[in-house]
Amino acid sequence: MTSKKISIVGLGPAGLEFLPLGAYRFIKKQEKVYARTTDHPAVKDLQEESIAIDSFDYLYEKHGNFEDVYKEIVERLSEEARSTNVCYVVPGHPMVAEMTVQLLIEKEAKGEVSIEFKGGASFLDPMFQALQIDPSDGFQLLDATELSKENMNVRQHMIITQLYDPLIASEVKLTLMEKVPDDYEVKLVTAAGSRRERVETLPLYELDRKAEISNLTALYIPPVKDEALLYQDFNTLRQVIAELRGPNGCPWDKKQTHQSLKKYLLEEAYEVLDAIDEEDDWHLQEELGDVLLQVMLHAQIGEDEGYFTIDDVIETITEKMIRRHPHVFGEEQAETADEVVTNWDAIKKEEKKNKGEDTETSSILSSIPVSLPSLMRAFDLQKQAAKVGFDWGEAEPVWAKLQEEIEEIKAEIQQADKEAMKKEFGDLLFVLVNLGRHYGLHPEESLHMTNQKFQRRFAYIEKRVREEKKNLEDMKLEEMDALWEEAKRKERES
Repeated sequence: MTSKKISIVGLGPAGLEFLPLGAYRFIKKQEKVYARTTDHPAVKDLQEESIAIDSFDYLYEKHGNFEDVYKEIVERLSEEARSTNVCYVVPGHPMVAEMTVQLLIEKEAKGEVSIEFKGGASFLDPMFQALQIDPSDGFQLLDATELSKENMNVRQHMIITQLYDPLIASEVKLTLMEKVPDDYEVKLVTAAGSRRERVETLPLYELDRKAEISNLTALYIPPVKDEALLYQDFNTLRQVIAELRGPNGCPWDKKQTHQSLKKYLLEEAYEVLDAIDEEDDWHLQEELGDVLLQVMLHAQIGEDEGYFTIDDVIETITEKMIRRHPHVFGEEQAETADEVVTNWDAIKKEEKKNKGEDTETSSILSSIPVSLPSLMRAFDLQKQAAKVGFDWGEAEPVWAKLQEEIEEIKAEIQQADKEAMKKEFGDLLFVLVNLGRHYGLHPEESLHMTNQKFQRRFAYIEKRVREEKKNLEDMKLEEMDALWEEAKRKERES
């Protein structure tokens, strides 16, 4: 490791009045000082005292993104430090919102450079004072260039730095609008603690219209107090469910068990399917929320009984998705959906082995849940068996098998043997499922569509009969059939 040092000095939030005396004296002794940027009051004060300062401002013009700027700054400092000690000054405190310092720390950990810190004051103390807030209430410091809605906690004080220009301000505004209303009041604080300090309150939508935004500007977002604005927050939903099942909660919610909720989960899942078929996005949003409610209730019951929490549920599915998608999160390759399924099945088999399950003697069909609706289970059983070759390669033999089953059920109907009729009817349905599978048709989806079509056309018949001031019971089949055909014709025309 080189014997030369890179001495890092924080310039504080404003002019030299914020620079510690020891740091000031250290800088004064240096023959040459490197600054990440000269766009800082303390740098200008030092230059007025005839201290030679080389800045890296030109790199901001050279590169199209901050990451490349910071990397080149660090490389140039490292190269200089091979032959001489280097003094590097940065705005504020070296450890607060200063990526070049973090990159230098990484280099030191690898033995590539040697660094030391010579003090500095961050902008946070004067920022808290300018805003008159107590950070112990909960506080987040975020970087505007790396802002995402996932890392924001709107329940806490938020200060966003690196708000260099209106373009970044626009991106910050759009990200914040995913969490708070566009007219939410925020504050722009410029040159906190200096003689030029300015605090301006404005609605969020005006953020990128402020031309005076600079590298001395930070954005403050007050904590959200309005509970209605927190409805999209996952923790709010979790608290609501916990309260519903708490001591002072809802009697119905408190008495529910995993068993009692089974039918509701099934109902809500089918209502999601209805919303999808209706192509109604708002309705789909609502129904997905109802499914999520069922998940949350089951998770809360698990937490109440001390077995698992919603955190455990999320951890389990996240870990599973990463483990079963090595072509995305690992080194495996999968170019087609079929290759993904093949990998998925192999991973599942390995998981069962790791759990101690006997994958050699257990049936490959044992993974198909018995509780599935029968048509869906028939489809999955056939698909699983087809994976090992137990399947006709084309549809023609299935058509022949279908005709065979039709003849067999006709024979049993003539015999009037109810049990035998049920058996043959089941065989007929099973072959129909197989036939659809060969054409890529799912039985549940297909029958659901037909049920919806039947209900829609029958409702048309009812409507027309009411218009004619008649009763369905008095209608002849021929009359109703004519209205049925009329309904079909209307559908084709619409």
